[in-house]
Amino acid sequence: MTILKSSKHIVSKKRASSLAMTATALSSAVLLASTGVMAADESQSTKKLNTVKVEADALSDYKAEKVSSPKFTQPLVDTPQTIVVVKKELFQQQSATTLSEALRNTPGITMLMGENGNTSTGDSIFMRGFDTQGSIYVDGIRDLGSISRDTFNTEQVEIAKGPAGVDNGRGAASGYVNLSSKLANQEDAISGTVTGGTADYKRATVDVNRTLGESTALRVNLMKQDAGVDGRDEVESNFQGLAASLGLGLGTDTRTYINILSMEQSGIPDGGIPTIGLDGYYNAIFATGALKGQTPERVDSENFYGSTSDFNDVKANMVTVRIEQDLAEGITLRNTSRYGRTNQDQVLTGVNAITFATPANSESWTISRSRQGKDQTNQILTNQTNLTASFDAGGVKHDLVSGIEFIYESQLNYTMSMPFTSSTSSTTVSQVNANLYNPSTRDVFQPVRRTGAKTDGETTTYAFYAQDTITLNDQWELSAGVRADRFHTKTDVITRQAAVTAPAVQTIPVGTLVASDAQLTDELFGWKLGGVYKPTANGSVYVSYATSELPPGGANFALNTTNAANNINNPNLDPQKGTNAEVGTKWNVLDNTLFLTAALFRSTNENEIATNPDGSSVAMGEKQVEGLELGAVGSLTDKWQISAGLAFMDNEITRGNRTVDDPTTTTNEASGNNEGGAIQWSPEMTFTLWNTYTFESGLQIGGGARYVDTMVSSSTVNPLAQSTRSMLEFGDYWVFDAMASYPINNNLTVQLNVLNITDEDYVGSLNNGGSRYYPGQPLSARLGINFSF
Repeated sequence: MTILKSSKHIVSKKRASSLAMTATALSSAVLLASTGVMAADESQSTKKLNTVKVEADALSDYKAEKVSSPKFTQPLVDTPQTIVVVKKELFQQQSATTLSEALRNTPGITMLMGENGNTSTGDSIFMRGFDTQGSIYVDGIRDLGSISRDTFNTEQVEIAKGPAGVDNGRGAASGYVNLSSKLANQEDAISGTVTGGTADYKRATVDVNRTLGESTALRVNLMKQDAGVDGRDEVESNFQGLAASLGLGLGTDTRTYINILSMEQSGIPDGGIPTIGLDGYYNAIFATGALKGQTPERVDSENFYGSTSDFNDVKANMVTVRIEQDLAEGITLRNTSRYGRTNQDQVLTGVNAITFATPANSESWTISRSRQGKDQTNQILTNQTNLTASFDAGGVKHDLVSGIEFIYESQLNYTMSMPFTSSTSSTTVSQVNANLYNPSTRDVFQPVRRTGAKTDGETTTYAFYAQDTITLNDQWELSAGVRADRFHTKTDVITRQAAVTAPAVQTIPVGTLVASDAQLTDELFGWKLGGVYKPTANGSVYVSYATSELPPGGANFALNTTNAANNINNPNLDPQKGTNAEVGTKWNVLDNTLFLTAALFRSTNENEIATNPDGSSVAMGEKQVEGLELGAVGSLTDKWQISAGLAFMDNEITRGNRTVDDPTTTTNEASGNNEGGAIQWSPEMTFTLWNTYTFESGLQIGGGARYVDTMVSSSTVNPLAQSTRSMLEFGDYWVFDAMASYPINNNLTVQLNVLNITDEDYVGSLNNGGSRYYPGQPLSARLGINFSF
């Protein structure tokens, strides 16, 4: 078959000289730090940064002192940035088993339903107004793939808010999420859970750590889950996983960790349900059409519009080797290598537009469904070298971190065909309607196959970074960091030529495979500054400013090969730039068992696509989120523990589409105008609370609440002009959960969790167009046995 090919290649030189200077400076910083520390007097007071070990403390199970990354040398109370740490003790009490569930413990985060083949997959995180799905890490290394992550091998979840260009390179203005894995240690222990619940929920985990010698240990974590989904017919969510960590040289100056992780996910995916009838639902037929003034009924939230032959198979494997060497008192060199591969093979029946064939008879209303497939493989290969050094120089104390990273990342997506055959017809079509209020699962579907089209993208990056925290005296600390990345992204695309509508000239036969490619070589630069004032040893007041950049193709390595002006992956565009200015205060109180935080912030994302009045597109858009975030985590008494967060966000599109006025709108505002509009999926207020009280008998009772304010799904100033949008906004909600546990003996504890105890009816997540949603989890329960030896 003939394959036609076109090519685009772009090499940016706009910052080549600055990159060279930065790379030289950072390389020098690594060498100077090493020689400077070795020459320092070892009798001076220095810090020795050993392996971070997270342990449960009877008085503060929820409170962490620092994050796991060696790039952060200071405890949380002295770190000039909003960082929330959710320890495993907390999300285990909540019976939270996924990353999305663990993230409920921090405010300012919402979840978005995916589109098309991505409808039901992935941790689609929106944080502080910006998409954060591409900024999820495992042990400081980016975790690729739109998959749902389980926490069975997670020690703690760390949420760093604000741009993180210095920490990780490319990224969004919102920040990032890091899962810190369980590591082998020198304590023999066995723990685990066996849990059952509503919706045929069954789950078992075991965590075994064994010493194999004076300085060697092996830790193995196993997990198996078979479950339905509460409130949803037919849907299944099954997981199984194996993680192992071999520690060598533990307790010595040379430590090696060899870690493996293997995960599998399967089940029947959920295409969602139509939003018709929900508060905030909009359709022109009820506003100005044949059903004007009428209110449609909601569909049953348990309805399943897919097929029982739908499936979602995910396989994820990674191998990580980390070597740590204490070179001298206060100086440690770390080298980490990882290879990871994730494949997702999915077939899902999507929910699309509603047809009102006989408007007066709602029983005749139908909804179109499309067969959607996804065959995606992600790979990552990286080697990262990090040097941490604590020393005195120039009469002040320095905590210096510097490093070099080499990263190869790729994503291969095969385009899948979507035909199926109705049970009453042998005709192969792209979609078939189902009854809106009474869908059938008896339709027989044809297999979804590859069409020959695909998108194959890869990015190779090398980076240098350095950060220094200078302790001037007991009251003042200054910190500064820079990072420079040079990357090369290449995208190869094969499409299948479709028919064109007359009078356009068809020069390529229909069905011909057409190849094109695009390449981009460029540099990214990020920096951050911070100042900390400590009025007392247990508190701090800080200011900080940080930046990050996200280049075209930065989320999925899929550059636009046609140079479309309105496409964010056009390789001709400058990177999006995120900035964050923050002032805050942090305090360890109640004998250092309770951690209190407060921060005022302003996050801005620049160089987004915007439309001019003449219809041209330009990367000059800007979104801004200003807000206040409060947090409390730790112990109020020796028996009462709490984790709480409250966030207020005022968001706005400060520079956006400015199309010509549309005389057909009643407000004389164009339907596409969004300058001055709100940012989607960004509620003004979010709140989260979890607390437990432990009685003398060992009985522990707890509960929590979550509040999410009203969210808009349209950013336009005149959203009613968007007649194709089904949901303009969706309402606020409160969800309350409860738990109780009781020790049967020293080794066994029974735990009961009741979720959504008021059976609140709410929208859990919504797709971008507002046509379909996932209902929030209804009243449900889980009962389990926890064991430890």
